[in-house]
Amino acid sequence: MSFQPNPGDELVINDIAYTIGQHPAAPGLAYAQAGRQGIVYQLIPKNGSIDGAKALKVFFPKFRIPAMVYQSEHMEPYSALPGMRVCKRDVLTPERNGALIGEYPDLLYAVIMPWIQGMTWFDVISDQRTLTTEDSLRLAKALAGTGSAMEQRGLAHCDLSAPNVMIPFFSEVQDPNTASAVELVDVEQMYGSKMDRPDALLAGSPGYAAHRTVHSGLWSAYADRFAGAVIIAEMLSWSDPAIVDKAWGESYFDQNEMQAVSERYVAMQGSLQRRWGQKVAELFTRAWESHDLSSCPTFGEWLVVLASASIEQAEAAVAPLMAEEEAAPAPEKAGSAPVTEEITGNADAPREGGLASKSLPEQEAVINRLFAQARLLEEEGKPGAALEVYRSLYHFIPDKSPLQIEVEAAIQQLDAQLNPKEEAAEQGKIPLYRTKKFMISAAALVVLLAGTVPTVNILADQAEVKQKEQQEAARLAEIQAAEEAEAAKAALLKQQEEEQKKKAEEELRLAAEKERQQADAKKKEEERKALQEKYDKQAKYEAYLAEQERKKQEAAKQAAQAKYDKQAKYEAYLVWKKERDIRLAKEEAERKAAEEAARKQEAARKAAEEARRKEEAAQKAALKKKRAQNVVTLIAHYNKAYNAQKGRNIENAEAYARDFKNLYNTDAAYFKGVGKVAARMTAINKFLGNTDYVLPDL
Repeated sequence: MSFQPNPGDELVINDIAYTIGQHPAAPGLAYAQAGRQGIVYQLIPKNGSIDGAKALKVFFPKFRIPAMVYQSEHMEPYSALPGMRVCKRDVLTPERNGALIGEYPDLLYAVIMPWIQGMTWFDVISDQRTLTTEDSLRLAKALAGTGSAMEQRGLAHCDLSAPNVMIPFFSEVQDPNTASAVELVDVEQMYGSKMDRPDALLAGSPGYAAHRTVHSGLWSAYADRFAGAVIIAEMLSWSDPAIVDKAWGESYFDQNEMQAVSERYVAMQGSLQRRWGQKVAELFTRAWESHDLSSCPTFGEWLVVLASASIEQAEAAVAPLMAEEEAAPAPEKAGSAPVTEEITGNADAPREGGLASKSLPEQEAVINRLFAQARLLEEEGKPGAALEVYRSLYHFIPDKSPLQIEVEAAIQQLDAQLNPKEEAAEQGKIPLYRTKKFMISAAALVVLLAGTVPTVNILADQAEVKQKEQQEAARLAEIQAAEEAEAAKAALLKQQEEEQKKKAEEELRLAAEKERQQADAKKKEEERKALQEKYDKQAKYEAYLAEQERKKQEAAKQAAQAKYDKQAKYEAYLVWKKERDIRLAKEEAERKAAEEAARKQEAARKAAEEARRKEEAAQKAALKKKRAQNVVTLIAHYNKAYNAQKGRNIENAEAYARDFKNLYNTDAAYFKGVGKVAARMTAINKFLGNTDYVLPDL
């Protein structure tokens, strides 16, 4: 029959009587805890106390492996290590526990081991139970010490996760046998040089499932390093309320976030650095960014760094943040403060709004998330989107920080990539003969030359006709009048030239004024565009902040709804569980009643069968006895008939012969096969048919 014990049921294992413990939170149900490989029941010694309680692990059929005996024998020496008490194990085998296994086949290769009091690390995280700083450090040191002791012996748990880490000192029952602050359970997958590789390997639990290089289960000396680093970081961070509030649920990290830069990772890394120091944060970062399990820090490294950790430093780092959160005024609406500087403007200008009023871990989380997003957009070949993210990120970065310089360089590089400067085409020099000045001078020169030619001719004529001065007096008067006319013409041309020159200068001045006005208009247009861009940027920033606030409110709403749904599911589960327990109890009572009725009916049937069998046996014995007596009587009748015939008393002989025949016919089938009775009957029949027949001496 299957093993489904009730509280108080008695089991005798290896000549020791145990009773099944009752679940403290569910009276009437056995104290049992289900895992991935089987169910663990609490056994309480019948003649002992709760301190000596044992754990009976009943494996599912897939994990009932005969090699468990060999494995447990090699585990037992390690039970002396801190946190490894469950290695002291005893396996139920057919040779030693055949009767018990015959009654409960499910107990084949079940394991009995010490019962560890307390809650699991899984319970601490699920309940969002904030630890004291002292307890955080104590748990982390204890786990590092256990892991270091195992590593020194070439051992690894291979399924290290929150459900498999027990916290004994949180138990209400103080166990004097427990010396370590943590105890590891579910060690069936443990790796060791003398251990056989399990047939079915586990790949770890969500939130701790190691490493990006692991695809098909863990079984090596390095198997615990990554999961151990995550659990130690959780233990150290679980005295920081900000980290506890960010927990995903049953573990701090969502499985999809493992070994990725996420808000939870940045928050935990910042908390570790701020509270426990740079070395602790570096070990966690080294494990998170490792490319294989052997690159993760050893437990010995964790133990050395944690030995110098300061509780006072951790408490001092948390206190100001809590005080700042309590004293901080109500945050302004997102987007209410304007952007006060350009991306490439004065780095010392004050920045208002945005994340200025947020706590440092939240601001760092947003900065790292935006920076990672911008880098990703660059790698995907989306420079425009990356530039917008960089510009949004710029307002959150502390002034004159290395990250600010890096972001400024990225902005300038992407801006140059998207908006290359157009080189002004060099204007070719205008040839001299095409300039306005040259053309005006040439025109004036032509006019002057045209006016001087008649004058030269007149002078030449006067030289030639000196001797005829008297004759040519009238002609000279005409020439003089012509010269005066030419002089007046030249003066007019000069005046016109000056006017044209002034007109050209005015045109040049007007052209320059027009160019200046165009330049001013262009400058104003550029300023307008820059201002519009600034307003657009401000609008985008305000829209971004509004979107972030909306997402935050939506996330809070979803979280509250999830909490309500979880509570409703839990209450529904309690109702279902109560109804199921009542139904199962009723079914069990009916089953037991039916079994009892069937047992009584079977007992009555067996009793009736036994009575019938005894009656038949008695009848057979009586028949046998009677037949034996009849055989003796037949022989006596035959002998009497024989003797009467010999004494010639024929009447008596016939009477005895008839008595023989009558008795023989009462059970002829039986008498026929007994000795010589049939031969005697034949002789009797012959004698009764003919009295002269002589009976033979039989």
